[in-house]
Amino acid sequence: MTSTLRFLPPICLSAVLACAAAPALAQDPKADPAAEADHNSLTIGVGGVYLPSYEGSNDYILTPAIAARGKVHDFSFFTRNTQLYVNAIPSPPGPGVDFELGPIIGVNFNRHTTLVDPRIKALGKRKLAVEAGGFIGIGKTGLITSDYDNLTVRVAYVHDISGIYRSYVITPQIQYTTPLSRKAFVGISASADYAGTGYATAYYDVDAAGALRSGLPVFNGRKGWKQVTFGMIGGHSLTGDLLRGLGLYFTGSYTRLQNDFAASPVTSIAGSPNQWFGAVGLGYSF
Repeated sequence: MTSTLRFLPPICLSAVLACAAAPALAQDPKADPAAEADHNSLTIGVGGVYLPSYEGSNDYILTPAIAARGKVHDFSFFTRNTQLYVNAIPSPPGPGVDFELGPIIGVNFNRHTTLVDPRIKALGKRKLAVEAGGFIGIGKTGLITSDYDNLTVRVAYVHDISGIYRSYVITPQIQYTTPLSRKAFVGISASADYAGTGYATAYYDVDAAGALRSGLPVFNGRKGWKQVTFGMIGGHSLTGDLLRGLGLYFTGSYTRLQNDFAASPVTSIAGSPNQWFGAVGLGYSF
């Protein structure tokens, strides 16, 4: 994974850029968000992330990351993890209620790149999975602290279309962000993943041959809640403000694997159900 330029995992740089692209004009009563915010924008970020070498690993690696966020005539798009979301419902700038509905396309790198633990190496890498699906959500800008804080709730569904795990993942998400000034913002978030049996089989099962190679016990997992994640994000403009120019962004999150995904020897013996993530990056908003 250290040799692969990839997007950040859940609640990472892509989520930070999603917030950075929103108006951050609190504490300025003269500001008009409709006047200051463009109907077209783009934020691109690069950085580094410290994360487990696979879902359930207790070996951590440092890898580069990229992410993007923008909108074209009020139709928004953003990256989350290794997925691209495109909202088919336009969201004008300024306070109000925004609805989300659109497609998702992405890839899944789980156990595809760097593996550190020799037992997991013995089980073998997985091919890169291609995922497609959609999402629906609702957001409110101007809620608690100002006209510019935002609460968004959405549910995403993706299915493997490449025949690697031949199943699905459902992800409910909630995120709240608030500007501290024109140059800084903070946010908190929570999400969960419900994964099908095919996902458990591909990434968490140990068959008889794999048990002989790795020394791990045989295990057969089933569908269920895979994980819950809690995170925090923040950013500070280095030039201009959060709408234009260069900014520094950071994030951290904690993930706890659940059910068979935590009970699998891939996690419980060779790894850990407790997963930590940290990332720092630079983003530029146009």
